[in-house]
Amino acid sequence: MYTLRNSRSMVMLLALGAALAARAAVEPRPNILWIVSEDNNIQWVGCYGNPNADTPRIDALAAEGFRYTHCFANTPVCAPQRSTWITGVHAISSGTHPMRSRYAIPHDRIPYYPDQLRAAGYRSLNPGKTDYNIGGRSDKGAWDAGRVDFEKLKKQQPFFAVVNIADSHESRAHGDVEKTKHDPGKVKLAPYHPDLPEIRKNYAKYQDAVKRMDGKVGDTLDKLAKAGLDSNTIVIYNSDHGGVMARSKRFLVDTGLHCPLVVRIPETFSELYPAEKPGDSVGRIVSFIDMPKTWLALAGAETPEVMQGKIFLGPQAESARKAHYAFRGRMDERCDNSRAVRDQRYLYIRNFMPFVPRGQKLAYLWKARATQVWDGHHRAGKTDAVSGRFFTNKPVEELYDTLVDPYSIHNLAESREHEAVLQRMRAQLRDWQLSIRDAGLLPEAEMVKRASVSKMTIYDMVRDDTVYPLKALLAASDLALQKSPQNRKALEALLDHSDSGLRYWGCVGLFLLGEGGIDAEPALRKALDDDSHDVVAMAAWALFNLGHKGIARKTLNDLLEKHSYASLKVANVIDAIGEGFGDYQAALAHCKPTAEPALGYLSRFQNRIPKAGK
Repeated sequence: MYTLRNSRSMVMLLALGAALAARAAVEPRPNILWIVSEDNNIQWVGCYGNPNADTPRIDALAAEGFRYTHCFANTPVCAPQRSTWITGVHAISSGTHPMRSRYAIPHDRIPYYPDQLRAAGYRSLNPGKTDYNIGGRSDKGAWDAGRVDFEKLKKQQPFFAVVNIADSHESRAHGDVEKTKHDPGKVKLAPYHPDLPEIRKNYAKYQDAVKRMDGKVGDTLDKLAKAGLDSNTIVIYNSDHGGVMARSKRFLVDTGLHCPLVVRIPETFSELYPAEKPGDSVGRIVSFIDMPKTWLALAGAETPEVMQGKIFLGPQAESARKAHYAFRGRMDERCDNSRAVRDQRYLYIRNFMPFVPRGQKLAYLWKARATQVWDGHHRAGKTDAVSGRFFTNKPVEELYDTLVDPYSIHNLAESREHEAVLQRMRAQLRDWQLSIRDAGLLPEAEMVKRASVSKMTIYDMVRDDTVYPLKALLAASDLALQKSPQNRKALEALLDHSDSGLRYWGCVGLFLLGEGGIDAEPALRKALDDDSHDVVAMAAWALFNLGHKGIARKTLNDLLEKHSYASLKVANVIDAIGEGFGDYQAALAHCKPTAEPALGYLSRFQNRIPKAGK
């Protein structure tokens, strides 16, 4: 029955709605323009201190806005980072961390941030690069159709527009390095790059590319101003991760993670200023995971609880983070697995695959002339302890003081003076891995297989301790990475566990013991019959190193002949052994796995072997 109380409640609701509508009319929401350049770290941008950088338009934007000094990508490569951006969920938490993999997520529970913007009444455009690395949904599906035309957008406010600029992409450093506009003699080389003419020329070629990118940033800002929209549009500029010379993009050091971030806020919205006045710098740590949640907050849109970042700007800003977290998984055809913690001063890295070098030969990275020359210089025996380290195996732990060592040269992990820092950051990493449910404690092929068998998305699988025992996997990795002969029996015991992930870490641990694990030969031979192909591949590699080369070669060949679901890992192992592909060329050439995680990447190894009969 309709009562007086109902009537009063309806009147109150109508009054509240009218008040909110009136407030929205009086307090218009800002437009947001997000300009993203590809692959350049702070060292290519003038306002971050490099006197040879040539970015006048970005520098001018920083003078008009706020320059963030501690902004970091969550991974040093595009697709997993853009997966993190579009969802506000770490790719390493959802299983979308391997490069160009497109594994599905539960889309009914993880919206894309443009969904929230559109629900809040924003016209949301991203006509350029998406590359979200997620299956089950079209990348463009969350965006309104159309290009970024500021004259048209004058009638479609408020708007959120993404302008992606590819002129600074890694590919722009490929090809001929002659006749550059910037002087190769004036470039500032990283201390780990040998001072060779072609490396200098490659730097200059990329500096030309960054200059073109800067010009397009300026063109975009000019079009915004011409349309009269600069007075009510927040402008954000940042790169999508670091780069681009070898040992930057793809690597968990500042050259791969430390990114420019400039935010210009119109005086109309001065209450949003993160510092006293435009032109000031802001020292707060900003992690890329924080961005989508912050953009939603600035737009007055709902921020989904599933998002893992922190709002860093505006009245809803959350407490400043103490540290930033980053991850590295498979990069194109190369298997790897590392995590990083970065605070205001120190960078801590934990390498879960210390048995491979940073500089594994990756086809795309080797297209750059500088990489080819550096590699040749090393093979000729001309590199020193600093310039040659890229091509040697990694330590388990790394610790760098970025205030005095911005290029991460001097590893302090074994410094007694820094032991407390090391322990603190090691603990921070473990807490983070547990809190976000790190999906990378299984090899990629095993992760995909387990999710499929469990009939779950990877996101859901890694949140079920009965299927993915995260604490046990982390403990097993700790045991394996200690490289202690005293752990041999415990590692052998892991090989008998029912969980393939724990068996994998047991095998890794015995592999890392080298000759110290010679008494584990019977256990390793038994592991050759494991139903996990990743375990079998690691056992074969361990036996090869112990001198049992024949059975190792036969095992790896058998995996390829059976079109192993872990064929990409098998190819990585064969290449790491260092004998070449001669004994495997027929099996590798004909290998066509039906469940290869990295579709197309096995072909990069197949293309490197001589054709059968030649």
